[in-house]
Amino acid sequence: MSTPHQKLERNGMGFALMILFVASLGGLFEIAPLFTIENTVEEVEGMRPYTPLEVAGRDIYVREGCYACHSQMIRTLRSDVDRYGHYSLAAESMYDHPHQWGSKRTGPDLARVGGKYSDTWHVAHLQNPRDFVEGSVMPGYSFLSETPLNTHPLEGSLIALRRVGVPYTDAQIDTAMVDALRQADPFANYEGDLQDSYGPNVQVRDFDGQPDRVTEMDALVAYLQMLGTLVDFDSFDAEANNR
Repeated sequence: MSTPHQKLERNGMGFALMILFVASLGGLFEIAPLFTIENTVEEVEGMRPYTPLEVAGRDIYVREGCYACHSQMIRTLRSDVDRYGHYSLAAESMYDHPHQWGSKRTGPDLARVGGKYSDTWHVAHLQNPRDFVEGSVMPGYSFLSETPLNTHPLEGSLIALRRVGVPYTDAQIDTAMVDALRQADPFANYEGDLQDSYGPNVQVRDFDGQPDRVTEMDALVAYLQMLGTLVDFDSFDAEANNR
């Protein structure tokens, strides 16, 4: 005598519907609780929205397809942590739209590249990567040093980011264009204003070695030098161990 399970196995349509039902039930139990919490990303001290200059640099990073060869996601694997530094936290991507995690590493992961090299190194490396890594397949981006930064789209960029959850204020949006120029001007004494607006970890200086103008190279280097620098991981790990 056939068991109910054997009968179900002989009924292709019924078996398929049962699989769909069970899979849907499992998905419901996993997904439904997420609707009861406001945010699935744990807040971490130090995280802040990108400054307008960093937003411009990130847009250039995406425009030039840097994400195609560089990930920004250090896994918890020992090999990743030993090579690149502390594993990535979800909170570090909370203001990324879209995120830059990636899985392709033709070049190294960049999640902790901020502060690892000098501005001069970044500029020279971006201009001619093969001066630093023989046989590198990375293209040169010397034109960034010759291209003035167009700040006009920044106000619209911040508005768009606010619509998807980045907490930019009206004042930050209104001053986006001038704030981008101010961050690359170390002589105008705007550092205090920018830090009051975005936090104490805003880096204000001439990033591309051309203090007389602000270029796309300024923006890209400012973005790269910020990556991985916002969170104090010693404090984070100590707090996590005490929980």
